[in-house]
Amino acid sequence: MPDIPELIRLAVAARDRAYAPYSNHPVGAALVTDAGGVYTGCNVENAAYPLGSCAEQSAISAMVLGGGGTIRELVVVGPGDTPCTPCGGCRQRIREFAGPGTKVHICNERGVLLTMTLDELLPESFGPKNLNQR
Repeated sequence: MPDIPELIRLAVAARDRAYAPYSNHPVGAALVTDAGGVYTGCNVENAAYPLGSCAEQSAISAMVLGGGGTIRELVVVGPGDTPCTPCGGCRQRIREFAGPGTKVHICNERGVLLTMTLDELLPESFGPKNLNQR
């Protein structure tokens, strides 16, 4: 199972491959599943802004393609030293594949800037279980 420094290294490598010519805000993400699978992603922008993909979304898509699973930990690395937290849409995507205690680490190249659980990142969230309640 990779440790946080290794996940940061993978997220930085993904960030460095991001396609962000419009915002100049490259982001990388790396996640590890409960089964030990490791998946990375980067943001990919498009001239028609709403059609871009976030790094977290890309990593989750790679995870699903690789067989799925439950996210155990997630690392997100932005372009500088200011914490780059997941956007609202990505928080909901993370929620789909993670539990309330899943740790989300917001990092720069040197280390962790902020760590939150999914429940702290997206309190009182709506998820798959809500669709089965009456």
